[in-house]
Amino acid sequence: MPKRTFDFIKYKKAIDFSFNFYGSKLRKGMKYPYFSYLSSVSNMIIENNGSTEEAIAGLFHDILEEKDGPKKSNTIKLKFGVKVFNIVKQCSNQQPYDQNESSWRERKKQFIDNMGKKSQSSLLVSICDKIHSLNCIINDHNKIGKKLWHNNFLEPQDYYWYYRSLCTNFKKFLKNHKTLKDKLQRNVNELGHLLKN
Repeated sequence: MPKRTFDFIKYKKAIDFSFNFYGSKLRKGMKYPYFSYLSSVSNMIIENNGSTEEAIAGLFHDILEEKDGPKKSNTIKLKFGVKVFNIVKQCSNQQPYDQNESSWRERKKQFIDNMGKKSQSSLLVSICDKIHSLNCIINDHNKIGKKLWHNNFLEPQDYYWYYRSLCTNFKKFLKNHKTLKDKLQRNVNELGHLLKN
């Protein structure tokens, strides 16, 4: 397969855009900078032969779920193109964010049920996101144990259901990328093992 031309200038602009938007936001768990999480997702996309557009989408794949994220829709289209925006849109939960278990399950189930309709680009970005997200959960659990679940409105088994369901559908709908699919399966297995102890 010939190597794609990677647009470093456009990618740098996307890094700045993402950093400026997410600013000092911290991720859940060990409270590392959220931007470092997004950078890791984007790096994984690049390392798995992702295009410039896919790598850029990885830098703000969940921006539409943020409070002021939808206001950035036109900016994303103008600066980075409709393809990037469509990938981001397909990676996003389509229902308004609400902090309770029933709405969380509803949103996640809708995403899982619609995976067969998503583009291969959005599935690639999504699986890299889910792998890194599950990596973080497992690493945090190894560091602080069951404290990870304290003050969380979800039960650990909710996460296990979610990632196991995602893994099943990535195997079904994402073409190629066996390495990524195998990695996600190993992570799901490890999470299941942790929750039994």
